[in-house]
Amino acid sequence: MKRRPGRWGGELSRRHFLTKSAVAAVGPIILPSRLLSAAAPSNRINIGMIGMGRQAMGANLNPFLRSKDTRVAAVCDVDQWRLDEAVRRVETHYAKEKTSGVYKGCAAYRDFRDLLARSDIDAVMISTPDHWHVPMAIAAAKAGKDICCEKPLTLSIAEGRALCEAVKKFGRVTRTDSEFRSIRAMQQACELVRNGRLGKLQTIHVGVPIDLPPIPPQPEMPVPEELDYALWLGPAPLAPYTEKRVHPRKDLKGRPGWMRIRDYCDGMICNWGAHLNDIAQWGNNTDRTGPVEVEGTGEFTEGLWNTLVKFEVRYRYANGVEVLYKSERPYIRFVGSSGAVEVQYAGNNSQLRATPESLLQEPIGPNEIHLDAPDEKTDFINAVKSRGETLEPFEVGHRTNSMNQIGLIAVIRGRKLQWDPDNERFINDDGANDLLKRSLRSPWDELMKY
Repeated sequence: MKRRPGRWGGELSRRHFLTKSAVAAVGPIILPSRLLSAAAPSNRINIGMIGMGRQAMGANLNPFLRSKDTRVAAVCDVDQWRLDEAVRRVETHYAKEKTSGVYKGCAAYRDFRDLLARSDIDAVMISTPDHWHVPMAIAAAKAGKDICCEKPLTLSIAEGRALCEAVKKFGRVTRTDSEFRSIRAMQQACELVRNGRLGKLQTIHVGVPIDLPPIPPQPEMPVPEELDYALWLGPAPLAPYTEKRVHPRKDLKGRPGWMRIRDYCDGMICNWGAHLNDIAQWGNNTDRTGPVEVEGTGEFTEGLWNTLVKFEVRYRYANGVEVLYKSERPYIRFVGSSGAVEVQYAGNNSQLRATPESLLQEPIGPNEIHLDAPDEKTDFINAVKSRGETLEPFEVGHRTNSMNQIGLIAVIRGRKLQWDPDNERFINDDGANDLLKRSLRSPWDELMKY
């Protein structure tokens, strides 16, 4: 398999950068503002939303608006139209709580660093394109914010490790924003596996959807007046603006083109793998480590969209379990020495099937492993309040995404690779190890320093 052009390799061009001081690192842990004084304006957790596109407006904003424990105090987006829509939605919601029917308390920012500089923001929800996740999250950790971040967390294993070390250093509560651990059928499947109902676990089959067909190179277009395109690109390589590179104009429902371009996203292998391989890791009880061997084949698209589309990847773990991962349909199946369970993904309506069917009637005893969990936003909010750990902290999200990324690297290298999950390095393959990191354009690489 030939390596395709993308974020790996080549010296990145420089462009003029609007000078702006980055958020300064802080030494001591910053306590949430609501804990500093009983006379604080609100006992709610003040949330800053960074990125107000399709995912934020369709899935991430409303849970924080509905929660009695949180208040959305600020929103941020490089697209002014999206920013205005976000402010309108937030203020319309909170106006219903006012006798006057009017609320004007949602601040709006084009630059995320201005939002992070506010001392009254306790936590952030990052819903940006993937190439921004780690620089923003590390900056948020340095600014003393707890962090919920969309999946997949990273575009490289090296930056994922840097992110995990940063949030550990600054004592932040973190949540990888995948909802699959809150789907009851997924929990039940993992409970059956973890409590030995399948006998010895042997194989895990994981499938994800096949992505959209490619599109040819697109003509350069004028940058829309509402978009700060330079800030949208940020740490990614310079590239001419075209609408299908970024997102549909004045549209919060259309699928953005960046999800198919490797400078900003790794495609389905990581996008949906962040959901279903996370369940594989959870069921295998390996969600803080990873496989030891990987090989795979696949097809990259040509044109503007250049992610891996069709693929088959095989992983082997130190405990002997194999994971067979491919583009097909969204499901997961655990196969053991005495039975199997499968979940066909359909959101909260996902159904669990088992062979033999009697497995579904076996109760999980009070002293066995129970994996009930609230939805991902409630899990995050509860941990911010208790200063405990979420169900899927960044270490877990990083390990899941590392699994996906080493699969991608195995496809690029075209041969079987040996992986050391403790040191997060390939064994005796310098070419593969070169793909564990990505370069950020200066001065954005300053955000990665902590």
